[in-house]
Amino acid sequence: MIVERVTGSRVIRTVVRAEAEAVAALHARARATYYPDGVPDDGTDWRAAWLGAIERPNGQVLCVVEGGRIVGLASFRTVEAVPADTVDLRQFHVDPDHWRSGIGTALHAACLEQWRADGRRTAVLSVHVDNRRAQAFYARQGWRPDPERPPAEGDHHLTLRLDVRGE
Repeated sequence: MIVERVTGSRVIRTVVRAEAEAVAALHARARATYYPDGVPDDGTDWRAAWLGAIERPNGQVLCVVEGGRIVGLASFRTVEAVPADTVDLRQFHVDPDHWRSGIGTALHAACLEQWRADGRRTAVLSVHVDNRRAQAFYARQGWRPDPERPPAEGDHHLTLRLDVRGE
């Protein structure tokens, strides 16, 4: 489990419980960028959802801290529905004010480092079909459409897969 990794002026570390509010706020800012009509209100208590992710025994939430502020985050976990050597990247966000500054690339590298240390071979994620920016980022990192999970008719998400070993 990554406790702290310093990359220049940035610190990448595990999120702590007291930061759930800041994490939920960053998540809301990032999500708002790919919903042109505004983020739909589905009734989710995102602070509570992030607390659950932070405390989940089969997962981890990493953050990038710059200037004392969380500017990037990644949440991942292992799940029973996929092979044991597979990790599910649940959330990956960079504060829109910090896009194209290398935060996402550094955070992705930290995730890969952790997944390899945990013995994972494959990673999967689901990305919103309208989030072209994220899809382009993931493609640059080596993610490809998951041939085992093609999008269903009317689905709003694409499933991507990554060989964590880099083969």
